Amino acid sequence: MAVAAAAAKLRGSGRGLGQAGVLLLRRLGARGLARYHPQRQEQQHFPSLDDKPQFPGASAEFVDKLEFIQPNVISGIPVYRVMDRQGQIINPSEDPHVRGPLLPTLCLPHPGPLSISSLVPPGLHLSVPPPAAAPGDGAQVLQEHDSAQHHGPHPLRVPAAGPDLLLHDQLWRGGDTCGECGSAGQHGPGVWPVPGGREQETGQEGPVCPPPRLQAHTASSSPGVLMYRDYPLELFMAQCYGNASDLGKGRQMPVHYGCKERHFVTISSPLATQIPQAVGAAYAAKRANANRVVICYFGEGAASEGDAHAGFNFAATLECPVIFFCRNNGYAISTPTSEQYRGDGIAARGPGYGIMSIRVDGNDVFAVYNATKEARRRAVAENQPFLIEAMTYRIGHHSTSDDSSAYRSVDEVNYWDKQDHPISRLRHYLQGRGWWDDEQEKAWRKQSRKKVMEAFEQAERKPKPNPNLLFSDVYQEMPAQLRKQQESLARHLQAYGEHYPLDHFEK
Repeated sequence: MAVAAAAAKLRGSGRGLGQAGVLLLRRLGARGLARYHPQRQEQQHFPSLDDKPQFPGASAEFVDKLEFIQPNVISGIPVYRVMDRQGQIINPSEDPHVRGPLLPTLCLPHPGPLSISSLVPPGLHLSVPPPAAAPGDGAQVLQEHDSAQHHGPHPLRVPAAGPDLLLHDQLWRGGDTCGECGSAGQHGPGVWPVPGGREQETGQEGPVCPPPRLQAHTASSSPGVLMYRDYPLELFMAQCYGNASDLGKGRQMPVHYGCKERHFVTISSPLATQIPQAVGAAYAAKRANANRVVICYFGEGAASEGDAHAGFNFAATLECPVIFFCRNNGYAISTPTSEQYRGDGIAARGPGYGIMSIRVDGNDVFAVYNATKEARRRAVAENQPFLIEAMTYRIGHHSTSDDSSAYRSVDEVNYWDKQDHPISRLRHYLQGRGWWDDEQEKAWRKQSRKKVMEAFEQAERKPKPNPNLLFSDVYQEMPAQLRKQQESLARHLQAYGEHYPLDHFEK
């Protein structure tokens, strides 16, 4: 009505409005003034030409001295932590008071249908001391998994699809495992596929409403998120071997997991492609009022890609409920951070895009948990993106084809392994409360390795998927060109089948 009245007044008073002005008023009436951003309305007030700049692209003051801004004009962004390296809580007010089944699963549950999280009714937390559970729990399963591939009974009998076999670097990185598991710990046990509701604080008795659904977009070094969500160890192995049990039907590189039921988007090989994809998913969820938040994992190396810039900028300008979780572990394969960027890490980039940002100790599982939990809450409530930079260190090689001793010293690696290992920190925390001891750890390590080796041998014995599955799942109706290729393969195998190990494939 206000727009219509203004238009009538201008038309009545006169001349001078012009066709373009009338068209603009019509558009404003159709869209509604309420849809215009408040900041844009504020820019229409000009109290004084000498007061402050009115340029629409920045918020600043005038100066009369020529001076370029130095890169270190702001001191380094601080690193938030909850525990010191001996597992002691520094500030009691920051203690998440994680109790009951969530604590032993915080660094991953036991894999498979008998995981501890599956023994607890969905939505129920128990305010009791945690049962005997390993510091790092499934994180140790992951490390045993990697060790089996490198040093097991058949270390050379591995798939030839690529060098990055199985759960490569994140199993020995230490800090990376802590980051993904600590952040996954706030997703909510099981990640209920029900939208709506608010989460009750951990440690309270009684049922809780399901938290907002959290969809994960990750890189190939994030299996901890999937394992926390009860993805079976057998399926991890099946994907890496590309056998008949692989949900991807043997058509992906190793460690490229995906699971629709667990809201885990399938990993792709190109670096940083998950970043704009995650923003698009978050924007779609926002438009659908789905009460859903998306979390995107990547490393500091991926943050150098153009996709990172596009993703950050779109997320900020479109106000998307997405959490960017960057694990800064010091090396992008063999490229150290000193050659990767000159600024203050990745968190320093957030304010430039207009993104709320924080830097956390990636070796402190509680710091990661607190930061991600709060980011998730606010991302949904406020419809805005958040950037978390988890500072850690990659202890192991990048992959089975990488020899990290060629670009870093053994002393450097030993320092992080012995002095600042995230699993050791959590172990100190549990031991200090009498919830864990050396005997329990020895027995648990033995049990973990046994589980991994059993899954390893089982995956190795299973046949490969049927070759015809090469042509399925891309189109709802197979196009003629693809059908011709399928028929050509069938004729080729019929004529030369004896030259192929077809007995290793499902019929």
